[in-house]
Amino acid sequence: MSGTRRPSSGRVRLGDRAIDQLSRREVAQQIAVVPQETELAFEYSAIEIVLMGRHPHLGLFTVEGPDDIRIAQDALAATGTAHLADRQFHHLSGGEKQRVVIAAALAQSARLLLLDEPTASLDLGYQLEVSALLKRLNQDHGVTMAISTHDLNLAASICRELILMRDGRVIATGPTNDVLTPENVRLLYDVEADVHIHGDTGHLTVVPVRRILP
Repeated sequence: MSGTRRPSSGRVRLGDRAIDQLSRREVAQQIAVVPQETELAFEYSAIEIVLMGRHPHLGLFTVEGPDDIRIAQDALAATGTAHLADRQFHHLSGGEKQRVVIAAALAQSARLLLLDEPTASLDLGYQLEVSALLKRLNQDHGVTMAISTHDLNLAASICRELILMRDGRVIATGPTNDVLTPENVRLLYDVEADVHIHGDTGHLTVVPVRRILP
């Protein structure tokens, strides 16, 4: 979807143009990607990481100006990480790192945010923090998101539409409450699961019961 690989069939379109007809700079101005993990070769502060999101909007040999710094500061504020601006990235906790990386994606001023397993390797507290952040960015800031995840409870808590895939084949697609059924979970993971609306959260919850052996 981000244009880094050519599909074996079909075509990815960004608006009315095929993504492979756009330059990487043009794509980066419209799509931001949040990887599962972010490894850095050098030490950077959180604000420097977020300012990297402004690179697609800068000319050759152009440095960030006051507007870019303001956008980066706003992105930190939107993700609740403004107080981390001067902290070294590698000193941050897993949840803090993920929120700073999401802030960098916001600073890109892209229309679409692609996230790969955004809560992987995070403890329950940070999972809740990141989930709440993503919902807030979508509802309050109008950020469109596509999320790749194995965590069905995360998907149920923040996604309006789901596409369930196994071995490159689409099992089901549609509104979350229609797609996330015990039968589809069985087809997806070979697991018998209890799927019900959680009384406190108000969204579907998937509880694995037993593995179904082939």
